Amino acid sequence: MSIGPGLMTGGTSVATEASPRSQGGPVWGLTVEHRTDPLGVDANRPRFGWRTRSATRGWRQGAYQILVASSPDKLTPARADVWNSGRVRSSDSVAVRYAGKQLHASTRYHWTVTVWDPQGRRTGTAPAAFFETGLQSTDGATGWDGAQWIGMTGKTPNSAGAPMLRKQTALKKRIREARLYVSALGVYEAYVNGRHVTVPQDGGITTELLPPGWTNYDARVNYLTYDVTDLVTRERAGVTLGFVLGNGWYNGRISDGSTYYSQDGNALAVKGKLLLRYTDGTSETVVTKPGGGWKATDTGPYRADDIYDGQTYDARMELPGWSSPAFDDAAWSDVERVAFEDKYPEAQVLAYPGETARFMHRWDRRPQSITLATGVTGQDSSPNGRGHIVVDQARTVTDPAKAASASVTLDSGETAIFDLGQNMVGVARYSLRGQAGAKVEFKFGEMLNDDSAGADGPEGSVYRANLRSAKATSTYILKGDRHGETHQDSLTFYGFRYVSVTTTDTVMITSLTGKVATSAIREIGTVATDDPDINQLAGNIRWGQRGNYLWVPTDCPQRDERLGWTGDTQVFSTTGLYNADAGAFLSHFQDTVVDSAVIYGADKAQFTGVAPGGRYNFPGGGSGWADCGVVLPWTVWQMTGDATIVERSWPAMTRYLVWIRQQTGDTYAGQGSLTGDWLAPQKTSAQMMSDIYYGYVARLMAQLARSIGRTGEGEEYDRLFERIKQAFIAKYLSAEGGRVTIKSSLGDASPIEPGADPNQKTEDNSQTALLWVLKLGFYETEAQRRTLVGLLADNIGNDAAYKAAHPNSSRVRYAENTLSVGFLGVNVLAPVLTDEGRADLAYKLLHQDALPSWLFSVRNGATTVWERWNSYAKEDGFGPVSMNSFNHYAYGAIMEWMYAYMAGIARDPDSPGFKHFVLQPHPDPTGGITQVSGSYESPYGEIRSEWAVRDGGRTLVYDAVVPANSEATLRLPVTSADAVREGRTPLARVDGVRFLGHTDGVASYRIPSGHYHLTARLH
Repeated sequence: MSIGPGLMTGGTSVATEASPRSQGGPVWGLTVEHRTDPLGVDANRPRFGWRTRSATRGWRQGAYQILVASSPDKLTPARADVWNSGRVRSSDSVAVRYAGKQLHASTRYHWTVTVWDPQGRRTGTAPAAFFETGLQSTDGATGWDGAQWIGMTGKTPNSAGAPMLRKQTALKKRIREARLYVSALGVYEAYVNGRHVTVPQDGGITTELLPPGWTNYDARVNYLTYDVTDLVTRERAGVTLGFVLGNGWYNGRISDGSTYYSQDGNALAVKGKLLLRYTDGTSETVVTKPGGGWKATDTGPYRADDIYDGQTYDARMELPGWSSPAFDDAAWSDVERVAFEDKYPEAQVLAYPGETARFMHRWDRRPQSITLATGVTGQDSSPNGRGHIVVDQARTVTDPAKAASASVTLDSGETAIFDLGQNMVGVARYSLRGQAGAKVEFKFGEMLNDDSAGADGPEGSVYRANLRSAKATSTYILKGDRHGETHQDSLTFYGFRYVSVTTTDTVMITSLTGKVATSAIREIGTVATDDPDINQLAGNIRWGQRGNYLWVPTDCPQRDERLGWTGDTQVFSTTGLYNADAGAFLSHFQDTVVDSAVIYGADKAQFTGVAPGGRYNFPGGGSGWADCGVVLPWTVWQMTGDATIVERSWPAMTRYLVWIRQQTGDTYAGQGSLTGDWLAPQKTSAQMMSDIYYGYVARLMAQLARSIGRTGEGEEYDRLFERIKQAFIAKYLSAEGGRVTIKSSLGDASPIEPGADPNQKTEDNSQTALLWVLKLGFYETEAQRRTLVGLLADNIGNDAAYKAAHPNSSRVRYAENTLSVGFLGVNVLAPVLTDEGRADLAYKLLHQDALPSWLFSVRNGATTVWERWNSYAKEDGFGPVSMNSFNHYAYGAIMEWMYAYMAGIARDPDSPGFKHFVLQPHPDPTGGITQVSGSYESPYGEIRSEWAVRDGGRTLVYDAVVPANSEATLRLPVTSADAVREGRTPLARVDGVRFLGHTDGVASYRIPSGHYHLTARLH
């Protein structure tokens, strides 16, 4: 690429580092079930995928042949003993279904693919890859060899001490390989021969956090598969399995209101199977069951754990070697069967189909500063009466380079405040020295207190009021090791930037590291500009996704919530899929959404506002949130090109649409919405938002029906959409006196929004209403459309004349060129403006830093995206504490526009998965950004779109990469068709390029795969 140095920072490296098998020949990137060399695949007909590369411009795949064999040496057409697809004339390379022999459980299969071009020339054969089946059962019995759910005998739920279970088995022969299959009611740490079970990551290994994740336990529980061969073969005396069980989401108030929740607590349990295969071809299994040598205790160091409250660890109670063969467990208790199947006989035990939540070492955060506070002073003179902390300057470290490795000695009554410089999600890993019995508390928070009324402590201390009832505290009791001791919590997680440390006795903190955990482990997209504020915003959005994609896509990671809110999920999902390889993650969540509809949804048909679990699930109108059940499958299908999620969800989606129709009949109104355009500065009728979303999902259902061959049903949904449209126009679109008005004041806004002004009314022609009307075409004439665009521009412009004409509008309180949307308007704002020819307004909003705007948070020190536009201001302090998360990704949905419009890497709705896509870079009309670099690793390979404006805005330098076996439509805003050149040749005359036309100042070309370096004359 030739645009210039500096612009590409973080672009190439991220995508390349993350690419599966990215180095090598013309056929690469082999995946099974969208994962590289996966273990534990339970699909009967797994989906194969691969990518191709070619130096030949316009190269396309003409045919492929997949071979699957029992060993690598049999991967030839003559010897493939599992499946030989034969040469298939097709350009397909995404989600190609296996069609060979029936697959056996717990078996490794090797595979490769050969591709040819359309002329029949062999292009290449991929290096062999593998996949390994799991137990291939759903009943929790088949394939488990008698493994049962077991827990500690006599253990009272919620009593002190985490259950620790172990079993030692003698090894009779030499081990060839070993696999561990494990699940838990609760969460677990697994150990084999004294070593924590790990997973491969970034060329090394890492540990998972809180496996097996969170599901509706009365519907499904996941199990995970581990290759533990190395751990077993290290110890010749035998093999010892060990498990630590935590409450997780199964037994904590996070599940209050769920069908599986018990006020008295749920018994924690583990189900496990260790499969040992010997070199002589025989095998045996070790399974969890009462008796048989399994023992348990709750006298270990894990004294308390809770998702919200944190963890207490007493190092004095450690049991050295407890998971190793030589340990004496004679004093331990027996185990007993936990009768989970008796209570939930329909619950399935399924292989987890995606990447687990794990610690990502490359994102570790070290302290940027360490402040030592010895007390509080100045209460009488401070505005809020809370005073400020007294800082011991001699022991305070403000130089980030020194703080990263500095030690601090802390006495009783003092507080050390560690600033990690980044709001993150995970745990703290800390090392310390002190006397046995000293208790140290690590309290986590996202912000520091100021002197405003909303502060909850003295200025400079860690602000924790927004955590509400979550204690979010890691408590460690020292054992007194003179060499020091190190710990990190494993049975909870925190959302934090700051760590406040206090102690009962003198303790030296020798190090503290923020350990980042996420399920978004493979980042595949980047956007970078020459504007540092916009780059900071993009980084904030990415960090918010890392933190909130943790087993399920959560709304926030810090307070007493951390739930899978479906509205947040659907709004952010396109951004999430641009940023990370999250298709399997979101497909798994969709399964949970479908389960939740049956368990918690009205009439077992309505999708819910939260999944999994029942906490805060509202029984009333759910539009915008419940619609995730349709929007998410559509988005995953569009971004990945794999319609499997549509097929799996189709019965639930159709039930949902039928249910809405049953509620509102021939009025064609939506079901209602308790949330509406959540946290919007300008209020829109919640019922209008419901009617809009009813139309939106009807339109998506028409497309989804056709994606799985249900053409007739697609036509029915087309007709439903038209009826909803006409009903909407009749109710909300007024053209009286020749004046067009969207009556978005017809009805109240959300009745449940915390912190809302009870006197604020809904308004006509609100930003969100105008945006959605334009997006869905809910108008009758082109003249109306032009008028609506003008109304939207006036609302956003918000100049003195507009304010004078709308004295009662909430807009009078805000600056010119500000947004006024909430959760349901944020992802359509910039795209609709750009589609309607007002990219100038989209960029003005992007650059705006006055409230409400994206950069307002950046200007006020944010390192993640906030829940409220006004979560904090240096001048005004903290926003309403009842709903004020500083890591809440919904408003980060602007990054979808940054990829698709600013950088210009956009999907083609008629060609899901970027088989054909659109390159549509939109240079910044305001001149605020002059360079943009975008990259996205599509299912066909890396797409690049990079532009720079030169010569005072007259020349565009544009570089693009279209991956092999795909093609693109390029649209550039230029003076004429001949204004775009590759070298000296007009692009329209370049071999393989097809000129499509020059309309409304935009030249369009169909371009084949390859690299392009273009120059163009701009308007």
